[in-house]
Amino acid sequence: MLEIVHTYDVKAGENTDNPFLLGLFAPNRVEYTADTDSLRVIGEIPRDLHGIFVRNTHNQVHAPLGTYHPFDGDGMLHAIHFEDGRATYRNRFVRTTGFLAEQTAGRSLWPGVLQPDLGTYRGWGAMGAMKDNAGTDVLGHAGRLIASMSQGSEPWRLDPITLDTLGPDANWARRVPDGVSAHYKVDPRTGEMMFFNYPEHWPFMHYGVVDRHNELVHYVPIELPGARWPHDLGITQHYSILHDLPLFFDPAGLKAGKHQLVFNRDLPARFGIIPRHGDNTQIRWFEGTPCYVLHLTNCYEDGDEVVMDGCIMPDHKPVPVNAAGNIYDRIRANLDKHRNKTHMHRWRFNLRTGKTTEQYLDDEVSEFPVCSNDFVGLPYRYSYNVLYEPGEWLFNGIKRFDLLTGATARHEYGPGRFGSEPQMARRIGAVDEDDGYLISMVADMQANTSEILILDAANIGHGPVARILLPERMAIGTHACWVEGDRIHGENRQL
Repeated sequence: MLEIVHTYDVKAGENTDNPFLLGLFAPNRVEYTADTDSLRVIGEIPRDLHGIFVRNTHNQVHAPLGTYHPFDGDGMLHAIHFEDGRATYRNRFVRTTGFLAEQTAGRSLWPGVLQPDLGTYRGWGAMGAMKDNAGTDVLGHAGRLIASMSQGSEPWRLDPITLDTLGPDANWARRVPDGVSAHYKVDPRTGEMMFFNYPEHWPFMHYGVVDRHNELVHYVPIELPGARWPHDLGITQHYSILHDLPLFFDPAGLKAGKHQLVFNRDLPARFGIIPRHGDNTQIRWFEGTPCYVLHLTNCYEDGDEVVMDGCIMPDHKPVPVNAAGNIYDRIRANLDKHRNKTHMHRWRFNLRTGKTTEQYLDDEVSEFPVCSNDFVGLPYRYSYNVLYEPGEWLFNGIKRFDLLTGATARHEYGPGRFGSEPQMARRIGAVDEDDGYLISMVADMQANTSEILILDAANIGHGPVARILLPERMAIGTHACWVEGDRIHGENRQL
């Protein structure tokens, strides 16, 4: 079965020289539903793989208002549902208020992250100027998907099977007027979801908890020294870790309505350890090496210490968007992790002494680290990171870290092939942490195709277990999630 559900009039990639609207980034116009009776499968889909892999994508529809940045586009989810050796693929736009308004107008109404001053309508995100595109992150929680953009947006809920947009969360969206930023985390044992946001007004951050039944049970202000630009948070069994990092918009410029990121090398990175249901009076701030942190692998408790693993960017060199030269080269330079080198790092925060210790875990450039959902917040062994194409915002492979032995392994996609954030899907009846499959969505420029790639998580260097070719080449994307079969309809994980 191959069904064309809807075709949109996509103009974004026409009459432009913007490389982030062309080639691998060219937006898609067709929403499909297709199963493995109609999709070519190379290899065999494992019968013990049960769940849904979902990847988010910035898929711009209309010609942009101002200079388009690859974080600006309309959110489109790509999902493939595995069960009993078969799979069904769907892709759907997240039908946000902004998406629907622009569909009605037939043009872009909001600017992007580079030129917020062009906005005339009320916007979303920390800057309050952009369209709520819901195009960055996606996660399964309480029987629904939740999609958001990185700066903070309404918590958009979608049906995990059909990908129908159900609207902002009916239970609690109105109670979080500053929205939900990307990188909310679910505790697999309690079913609780922890989240944060970071508006450009006091208190500059909020922290919240939504329970397994999708009720907002905790939402508190977190006071920061000023407007900040964090990206992730960590969770353990009893704590959450919030970030106050020295990369943020110049305060004097903000007063004048300008957004110029500055890396303040003289300020330490600060990490706030807060009890899961704690408040601003209970948070403990720990200082570390000045740095920026985009993404964490995992956090856990080890005696008196809270351990946080992720990718550190110790010397961020932002390129001003108003600098001389080609603006697309400046965007690419800011996104190039070989220029702003990121690598695996470990922080230890001692709750008894108040001291921070740090350890480099690797010196190869990598990012978007993930671990198995079943080990989020707990001691774990394996991190799976993306490898970068030098000079580009493209992922050319996956590196597996064994954090117990220090051993590594890798799978490189091959020339002209680029993937997304991988997800680790443990097999039905799994015993070991890496007993399962690593899944990514890969675009092939040479063959002009896209595919779902399935690797043996314990042996990623052995090559694909299966490849599922999609109806057409899909725009490149980043963040993804895995929803286990027993979590599709609610937080029913049996661990």
